[in-house]
Amino acid sequence: MITAIVSIVVEPSRIPEVAQEIVDIEGIEQVYSVTGDVDLIAVARVRAHEDLAQVIAGSLSRVDGVLDTTTNIAFKTYSKRDLDAAFDLGIDG
Repeated sequence: MITAIVSIVVEPSRIPEVAQEIVDIEGIEQVYSVTGDVDLIAVARVRAHEDLAQVIAGSLSRVDGVLDTTTNIAFKTYSKRDLDAAFDLGIDG
């Protein structure tokens, strides 16, 4: 499974509508409205790079109101829950 984090710049007047359209795209799991340099962050999970290209370039980037995107592909996931479980088992992280 490939996980990608997509930073999205949106026309300010369309943020809620764009967020809803993006979360409805197959392969997008969550969309967050955020502060900072971008307006939305989406989390995509797909099986293959070709699927990611379809989700981002084929669908997300074409949503009316999306001005720019930057996609980061995750190599490894770290979570507090996983680290706590490892320490409970006596495994050095």
